[in-house]
Amino acid sequence: MKINQLRHFVAAAEELHLARAADKLDIPLAMMNSSIAAIEAEIGQPVFVRTGEGTKLTKIGTVLLEDARADIAAAPAPVKKATNGGGKAKASKGKGRAPAVKGEPKPFKKRQGR
Repeated sequence: MKINQLRHFVAAAEELHLARAADKLDIPLAMMNSSIAAIEAEIGQPVFVRTGEGTKLTKIGTVLLEDARADIAAAPAPVKKATNGGGKAKASKGKGRAPAVKGEPKPFKKRQGR
């Protein structure tokens, strides 16, 4: 199991509500559902029982919760991705050559005009 899947599972187990856990982690609900489904597929048994009253952990889910908390505590902290501000890429204007640098003559010209 991946650490992110375990983090998703722990948040869902603490909230006992998948949508609230997804909001808490700031991830889409579909990602939360797929993480829980991947864990259940790997274990081979369900970790949650979904009833009309709410969601409850199974016996395997409670054992997995303790192990998951220990694994998350032992894992290194997640690395934040650096953002460069984003935005729209601008197309270069010109004839396929690098833009002229201020103070340098243009290519293929002996002298730059004033």
